[in-house]
Amino acid sequence: MQATVSRYDGETFSGAVLTDTGVELPFTVHAVADTPVRHLRVGQRVRLETTGSGADLTITKVEFATRL
Repeated sequence: MQATVSRYDGETFSGAVLTDTGVELPFTVHAVADTPVRHLRVGQRVRLETTGSGADLTITKVEFATRL
């Protein structure tokens, strides 16, 4: 899934994204821990890995979106 960064705290490495369906999802440092992500900008496109569904949807990984 892809989304757009809506909030990001560079000190805690946590924030939130806005999905293409208009849902804002928070993420924690654990979602970027094993990725090359060190900084994100509001408005930046990212690729997400998630678990769960509906109200239990959780972001497990945030990576830079790349063009194919």
